[in-house]
Amino acid sequence: MKPRNLSMLLAAGIVLTAAGCGSDSGGDKAAETKPGTAAADAPVTITVGCQPPKSNPLERTAWDEDVAAFQKLHPNITIVSKDAFPCINPDTFQAKLAGGTMEDVFYVYFTDIQKIIAAGQAADISPYVGSVTKLGDLRPDVMSVFKSGDKTYGLPRTNYSTGLVYNRKLFTQAGLDPESPPKTWAEVQAAAKKIAGLGPGYVGFGEYSAGNTGGWHFTASLYGRGGEMVGPDGKTAAFNSPEGKAVLENLKQMRWTDNSMGAKQLLQWEDLMRMMGGGKLGMMIGAPDVVQSVNNDFKGKFDDYGVTALPEAKASLSGGDGYMFNPKATPEKIKAGLLWLEYHELTPDQGQFNYERNKGQGRPVGLPTPDLYGDTAPGKQIVETRKKFATVPVEHFAPYAEASTTIQNKIEPPKAQELYAILDVAMSAVLTRQDADIDKLLADAEAKANKVLAKSS
Repeated sequence: MKPRNLSMLLAAGIVLTAAGCGSDSGGDKAAETKPGTAAADAPVTITVGCQPPKSNPLERTAWDEDVAAFQKLHPNITIVSKDAFPCINPDTFQAKLAGGTMEDVFYVYFTDIQKIIAAGQAADISPYVGSVTKLGDLRPDVMSVFKSGDKTYGLPRTNYSTGLVYNRKLFTQAGLDPESPPKTWAEVQAAAKKIAGLGPGYVGFGEYSAGNTGGWHFTASLYGRGGEMVGPDGKTAAFNSPEGKAVLENLKQMRWTDNSMGAKQLLQWEDLMRMMGGGKLGMMIGAPDVVQSVNNDFKGKFDDYGVTALPEAKASLSGGDGYMFNPKATPEKIKAGLLWLEYHELTPDQGQFNYERNKGQGRPVGLPTPDLYGDTAPGKQIVETRKKFATVPVEHFAPYAEASTTIQNKIEPPKAQELYAILDVAMSAVLTRQDADIDKLLADAEAKANKVLAKSS
């Protein structure tokens, strides 16, 4: 979950304008081609963003191997990899576009895609995307993120939907059955009380309330309860509803009546990761990649954690990332970029789905994400290979994977970061003030959100 949270922390500052672009987006000018004039096998060089950084040598090695293998298959295409951390940075996004240094194939979070499209900052790839052989197998809900009307502007790399991450070890210590995680919010409350009762420092259920993460998780809980963030036209807020009120009342109950959420609040992404990795947090809303981050970066162990469906879920907030194309990219660059994306991001058993290599490198295999293809043939092939080379206890994620086949995925609302910032106020108030007035908090947030949404209409 770390990358998309970096997006949340950073993207709030993005001011996307229709900046002009330089004439060269990087790469070998001598190899550039002009629309409609180049032969199919004419040399073309493309710059591609989000190469894994040197600090991540295993994934960087795999990337470089794939680039070499791809170029061997397509000797007329040269890929110039660009690494940066984070892969998209609002502080440099505009400057890269204006200065002509934005990659031909640039990395994006789902959260930012519609803004980029509206600002004219990505190329329409509709005339070319039909060359992607498995395009028709990609999940429609995932591909819809990259569309505006009947036009397509990019392709996905990863996706996720939210569930409930829990510490199986703490469940056992608290006398709970880790093989039977909570299915209702009442069961979450009961389990959280038992975990908090283990002693000082133990937190039964953790929740965000700062840095836009509070509003983000409010949205996840709201969707799970069947609520909506905005009305059907996207121009008015819809979260001041019985479902929205239930989200905050549930947190108020656990924080102040059950005392199962700990005294430290105003938590952001890294706080809950550290608490989960430290073995003192019982549950939190999250996707399987939370466990990966906890294992890789916060001293946790895969064996100690599990992920199940969001309790009582009627829908699940989904997100992810992918790639778009520089609006100045020539048709030849776009075609070359699509070949690379198909090779590296969308083909079973190779690129990001080369689980045999990942296992050989000692990288974790077995998490039930990404799920770009659902129940189609490529999706089944990916699941089968992932299971074959699994290095993590896949059964710990089975409840999440099973529920994912039936729970509706819902993408983030329009003006997501602005709405999340507004709802941080309600979330933080409920978690830091025992006398917080939930009705007033939601009404105030609704008024502010309506102003934000009106500006986008």
